[in-house]
Amino acid sequence: MPLPRGALAAGLRRGPSLYRGQDRKKTRTELEAAAFRRLVAHLQERSDVQNIDLMNLAGFCRNCLSRWYREEAGTRGIEIPDPKAREIVYGMPYEEWRAKHQKEASGDQKKAFDKAQHKHG
Repeated sequence: MPLPRGALAAGLRRGPSLYRGQDRKKTRTELEAAAFRRLVAHLQERSDVQNIDLMNLAGFCRNCLSRWYREEAGTRGIEIPDPKAREIVYGMPYEEWRAKHQKEASGDQKKAFDKAQHKHG
């Protein structure tokens, strides 16, 4: 059974009781950062998984993740150009990744994308 919308985010804000002691916030941040790095590494390793597949299955893609990274940096006064944010997520310049790994979306992929009316993260 899926979580109610926003339940995961609410749980993350409160933080589980695992984080005990005075370094609770630091520990949580370190764990979240490590999970993010693993997600990015996994997406870099799985170049066979196309962005449209990610969008159709999860509602976000590598471009969304790079935009979120850039936007969060901006909230902290750090300006990261879009190409640099994408390079962080893709592990190489975006145009290079596209040339090496991106395939033309199939009719079924496009139909699923259109049906879901994604807002692109």
